[in-house]
Amino acid sequence: MVRRSGVASLDSGTESPEYGDALPASAGRGTPAAKPPWSGGGGRWLLWPMRIVLWVAILVIGYRGVMAIILNETPASTNSQAAAPASPSSEFPVTVGEAYALQFGQVYLNFSPDQASQRAKQLAIFIPANVASVQPQLGWNGAGTMHLLSEQVAGIDVRSANTAVVTVLATVDNGGLIELGVPLYASGGAIVVTGQPAWLPAPPAAKPPAAQQVTSDEAAQTALSSQLPAFFQAYASGDQTTLNRYLAPGVSLTGLGGAVTFNWGLPGQDKPASAQLATTYDMSVVDQQSGKWYVKEIRASTQPMGTQ
Repeated sequence: MVRRSGVASLDSGTESPEYGDALPASAGRGTPAAKPPWSGGGGRWLLWPMRIVLWVAILVIGYRGVMAIILNETPASTNSQAAAPASPSSEFPVTVGEAYALQFGQVYLNFSPDQASQRAKQLAIFIPANVASVQPQLGWNGAGTMHLLSEQVAGIDVRSANTAVVTVLATVDNGGLIELGVPLYASGGAIVVTGQPAWLPAPPAAKPPAAQQVTSDEAAQTALSSQLPAFFQAYASGDQTTLNRYLAPGVSLTGLGGAVTFNWGLPGQDKPASAQLATTYDMSVVDQQSGKWYVKEIRASTQPMGTQ
């Protein structure tokens, strides 16, 4: 007689074989196994709604693009920042203001007692009527004379979209070189001198740097002193054929066309009675190994006097 031991089942209370390899009692009753819940075909049911949304978006974008072309619409700017306001200098009529100040200077910087009435009429064109009624001469007391010789615009200080001060650099017969600050007001294409100009000092003379010591080549100076007079004679007269004989290969130079004549003189020698002007040039010359020097470049010099 064989005795079989068993263990109690945790869920049914019936005994199970010792090694648990036997089928449960209900296995042979044909009860179907439980099915897992339906997952929607692996999530494929979400694809169709997403496709529909995507196609709708594409159709809307395409429709708006076609309508923009048909209606010639301009897309709105994506820049959230507001456009920078225009600067006063871009709104004030700078070119007109400078020209206006020059014309005003022609009248203001010329006066004499016998021309006072005419000057007042001319000033009335440039200044407000209420100013002209009380100051027809705009500050001049009617005595003395002054004549304008030349003038140029030195600069303009734009204070706002309507106001500016034009600085005129002028030469007058009894005051030398001066600067005149002319106040202007402009609006809607109209312009006027708002009041008496300011008499300003002329730019001071600058002091050039100290001259540098230059090492001279005595042999080159001797050779050039015998060749350069003929070169400068051709340069002054504009004789191109003669001038080309003194030019380095590849160099093109046009003379002065007879505007001046060259007179090579040494200090202490008698000079002709005609007017003369001393000028200074920077020159580059090359030695072609033939005992002659040829000019490569000639231009105005920036060296201070006394350093040549």
